[in-house]
Amino acid sequence: MKKLALVIMSVGSSVFATAQIQLGVKAGINLTNISLTGVSPNSSISFSSKTNFNVGLLASIPLFNSFHLQPEIVYSGQGANSDVAGSSISRSFGYLNVPLLLKYQHSSGLFAETGLQVGFLLTANATSNVQSSVDIKSITQSVDFSWSFGLGYEIQSINLGIDARYTWD
Repeated sequence: MKKLALVIMSVGSSVFATAQIQLGVKAGINLTNISLTGVSPNSSISFSSKTNFNVGLLASIPLFNSFHLQPEIVYSGQGANSDVAGSSISRSFGYLNVPLLLKYQHSSGLFAETGLQVGFLLTANATSNVQSSVDIKSITQSVDFSWSFGLGYEIQSINLGIDARYTWD
């Protein structure tokens, strides 16, 4: 099972200066989906995106010129909704994601970021309109590797950043 996650908006990257390294908090909204490999194209399973949230901590470590290393630790609610043979199923996953991003920060406040993300599965549940929630953690990959791309803008006078990020695995 592969997931496709779109982090719509990470708001609240309030950054606090500590010497050269800046520390901050982040929160945002996720739009996530699931894609399956090895399934017949004629399969009756269709997935639709699910909205959830993320919250975490970040550090911005200056490297050279306008480049920074930005490690993060983020709790991320992910998953998807699906219809299987007329039954609606909601799959919900809780991940502890650890992205390690290379960030280019322009003096205007615009920035671009990219890097590897490792996700550690904390919870996995499936809920249908027919039965209550079922724990599916034992049949879900416990570690997820993905690549993230993002664009954003930092309001430097108040150290607040807004960005959109796409995570692909």
